[in-house]
Amino acid sequence: MNQERLLRHYAALMSAVPQSVWVLSADGVVTLLAGSGMRERLWHPDSGTSWMDAVHPKDRDWFRRAWRRTAEERSPLDTIVRVRLKDAPDRFRHIKIIAVPVLDEEGDTEWVGTAADAEDHWRIRMREKLLARMAAVPAAHDLPEAFLTTAAAVVPELADAVAVFHVRGEPGGAASLTSTEGVGLAPGLPSLYPLDRDILWGATPRQVIENQEARLLTFPPGEPPEDGLSKVSVRWLRRAGATSVALLPVVVDGRAVALATTTTCRGNPPPDEADLNLLQDVFQQMSGPLRRTMELQRIRDRALALQQSFLSPPSAVDGVSITALYHPADSAAEVGGDWYDAVRLSADSLALSIGDIAGHDLEAAAAMGRVNSLLRGLAYDSGPAASPAATLSRLDRIVQALDGPSMVTAVHAVIRRVAPHIWRVTLSNAGHPPPLLIPRDAPPRYLHDLTAPDPPLCVTDGLPRTDLHTVIREGDTLVFYTDGLVEAPGTDIGDNLRRLREHTEALVRARVPLATLIRRLLPPAQNRRDDIAVIALEARTGQ
Repeated sequence: MNQERLLRHYAALMSAVPQSVWVLSADGVVTLLAGSGMRERLWHPDSGTSWMDAVHPKDRDWFRRAWRRTAEERSPLDTIVRVRLKDAPDRFRHIKIIAVPVLDEEGDTEWVGTAADAEDHWRIRMREKLLARMAAVPAAHDLPEAFLTTAAAVVPELADAVAVFHVRGEPGGAASLTSTEGVGLAPGLPSLYPLDRDILWGATPRQVIENQEARLLTFPPGEPPEDGLSKVSVRWLRRAGATSVALLPVVVDGRAVALATTTTCRGNPPPDEADLNLLQDVFQQMSGPLRRTMELQRIRDRALALQQSFLSPPSAVDGVSITALYHPADSAAEVGGDWYDAVRLSADSLALSIGDIAGHDLEAAAAMGRVNSLLRGLAYDSGPAASPAATLSRLDRIVQALDGPSMVTAVHAVIRRVAPHIWRVTLSNAGHPPPLLIPRDAPPRYLHDLTAPDPPLCVTDGLPRTDLHTVIREGDTLVFYTDGLVEAPGTDIGDNLRRLREHTEALVRARVPLATLIRRLLPPAQNRRDDIAVIALEARTGQ
């Protein structure tokens, strides 16, 4: 009688607490004994199915190992696992399970445990963990790493695959999606399609970007919809056995500037509404780095516009062709002080110069404009008979008197026709890489490569400078360039100059046109750490 009374009291107590008590028999039959908590909400297997089917597919492997270990060690199990819901078999909920192995009357192991809802606790803990990871997102100058950090934060807990795209284009205009290496993949999935170029993701992502509203596409495993997504995306989703794609815009100042795509694969269930909200919170944390990147990009664009405004088209002179290019450093935060210039002095002469102001910022670009303008004015005023060394000396005195930049390297040359097909070149080199001469009928060589250049400008007062002389004939080409073409951290400048000469020789043998040749002299994009300016003069044949 006392025992029955205790059982009634226990049943009354369990009906008042938010958990259920269950028993798992030795043959795998689950019985829910009492409790109001999750008793009526949890799915449990029918005959012929395993109780492990109630566990989320992503949790089964680790949960099975934990269960086996606690059975072998006869120790309690205390964990949180996702369990299928009874009224929605494709939905799962986080449940805190405490289980203790006991021996039944026949000596077999059975389990007695409790099940309590842990969804809110798990989401609070997961949110804190993910946002803590996001706090380590790098600064804006390293946006690809920021995207990688974000992608890694949600794989594999909330998604099996993640790709983050930078949305380019002005509001109201056509937008393109450019990968910035923001890719995360769970083990065993096929590699994602190439993401190093603009891709068209179809109508659905564009609607997400325009409407700035997240969208979840769900479908049977490996059967994504063909309309709305690009063909390359559909092929990958089929190979991965995908069940869903979530498209999540990252909005900064009222504009979608990034698109995060998350995918569940290999038959795993799609995220529910709470998962989607958590994903949105995590990816929206990128808005800070993206905002800083956009601000820096605007500053850099203005600086580049200022810098290129000083790079006027080379003046035309009969008998010569002049080709020039300017390529800024690939870093989103830098703009430099490189310049080139060519000014006509008379019908048969011109002045040509190239230079580099120390620094990589708006101040360096502004200083470049002042120095370039001064040199252009001095060259024109001095005329074709002037000594380039004397012109650079005058420039040096003026720039230092006006409290100019800390250091300037430059080559200034005067080219004069002395016969129908012969041009005399007089130049002065102030601490700059040597010009490269490409003769019509001989291998390329550096001008005066055995003669050390004069020191740069702005380093000392009253320094004597020297003129160097050479001759070019029809078909010859003279190339001036800034140090970004031949200098790189951790490399030897002598080796780099040799490689540039050999590369040029190979291009000449291939009969590459001059404009193409100087473009191909540029190092690969991933190796560019500095601005590069190049100006080349070719004595034309047939004049």
